[in-house]
Amino acid sequence: MTEPDESGELAEGTLISHLLELRDRLLKAMLAVGICFIPCAIYMNQLFTFVAKPLMHRLPAGATMIATSVVGTFTVPFKMALMLAIGIAIPFVLYQAWAFVAPGLYRHEKTLAVPLLISSVLLFYLGAAFAYYVVFPVMLSFFVASTPVGVQMMTDMASYLDFVMILLLAFAMAFEVPVATVLLVWTGFVKLSTLKKNRGFVLLGIFIFAAFVTPPDAVSQSAMAIPMYLLYEIGIVMAGILLKDKIAARAKEEAETPSRGAGA
Repeated sequence: MTEPDESGELAEGTLISHLLELRDRLLKAMLAVGICFIPCAIYMNQLFTFVAKPLMHRLPAGATMIATSVVGTFTVPFKMALMLAIGIAIPFVLYQAWAFVAPGLYRHEKTLAVPLLISSVLLFYLGAAFAYYVVFPVMLSFFVASTPVGVQMMTDMASYLDFVMILLLAFAMAFEVPVATVLLVWTGFVKLSTLKKNRGFVLLGIFIFAAFVTPPDAVSQSAMAIPMYLLYEIGIVMAGILLKDKIAARAKEEAETPSRGAGA
């Protein structure tokens, strides 16, 4: 008879334990979304009214939002309540992801990952708040003012919600630029000096990105592109501070590599 492969059994047991832990983490994340969804669903009409305020306050006298679908008056607020529940539960969902991968990280990686995780959550919410309180009023005022004579603006509630959700998500993700910048430098994918040297190309790329994800007007594009570039500069500063030792070590290693090659 052949001896059992203990290493194979150990690897299989470890894999199964990881899969079980992943299942538990996913269930906890889904449960958190479900708990957040309950109050959002109860007050979904009031929440939709809050989300619609930036447009409702700028519509001409007598104009209202409309529902072009029979079930739209229920499904649209319901969809918004679900999206809001996911947004509220994001910190707990990210914590579950962090708890799953943390055991495999080194101590110095954990030290850097924790502030990045917290910063990403705060920047996500900050980006969404910036879009709602700063960008939407300016953008919607521009759209309402540009309505041609003889045309009455009566926006479908489903179209408005899709418009709002896309822009909220776009601004929330755009505000993650500092975290993305630090991660690129941390992984060694891009050098900090390269990021500093190519500021002009980055600025051009940001405006192109803003042109794709925002409505086709200069106000919306500038409202996204300018904060993104400022956050890019903040990311460069953060990377220089948080990764100072790592950057110095890489520079020293690169300086020693040619000399070793010459000596050989």
